[in-house]
Amino acid sequence: MSLTIRAVTRQDYDQWYQLFDGYNAFYGRSGPTALAPEITRMTWQRFFDAYEPVHALVADSDGELLGLTHYLYHRSTTAIEPSCYLQDLFTAEGARGKGVASALIYGVYERAKAAGASRVYWQTHETNRTAQSLYDKVAERSGFIVYRKLF
Repeated sequence: MSLTIRAVTRQDYDQWYQLFDGYNAFYGRSGPTALAPEITRMTWQRFFDAYEPVHALVADSDGELLGLTHYLYHRSTTAIEPSCYLQDLFTAEGARGKGVASALIYGVYERAKAAGASRVYWQTHETNRTAQSLYDKVAERSGFIVYRKLF
């Protein structure tokens, strides 16, 4: 399988949407709990706005998108350099176990280094054991626990 990790383009929308929809469904955001269409539209628009810190990479195999990752840069109170948060990572079901997810992660690593970031970090659900087995190979667990308050 030939695989290219590249920035998403406007022509990728239909395939990107299918992958993003699959990612959201994996985390229970489908049907009555689906993201509002305006959130998906705004997410897509942000990838092409030079003033936005949000970026997207796709895994392309001869014109077929097999996976996506979204990441963003932000400031930190513990470093001068920006931090890179890998927010979303998803591989099409038929492409799982073939190195697509790790290629996307390494693609983010390359771009974060080029941007001068001091770290890349992400989170996953505690039940996502399959992803954790990959993450344990490409990064280290920080030991931090995530808390949140929704409004």
